[in-house]
Amino acid sequence: MALLDLLGRRWAMRVLWELRDDSSPTFRELQQRCDGVSSSVLADRLRELGQADLVENTGEGYVLTEQGKTLRESLLQLDAWAARWQPRAEE
Repeated sequence: MALLDLLGRRWAMRVLWELRDDSSPTFRELQQRCDGVSSSVLADRLRELGQADLVENTGEGYVLTEQGKTLRESLLQLDAWAARWQPRAEE
């Protein structure tokens, strides 16, 4: 439940999505990628994701940790499932 609480916070999933490749964006670059999320909210999310060992600042930018990369792989499986999912039509 703790992970779902963290991932359900505003902008958390977007931050993880923007870190899916190995480009290691700076804070400002990440803020721009996230459509101008406020700096205070972005700082909060990065701190929380860092405390959860999902994101780290390398000094040159932000990247997913090894745990963050395994979470990414799990979320990709969920994305594939969601693409096949068809909710039952209301009768």
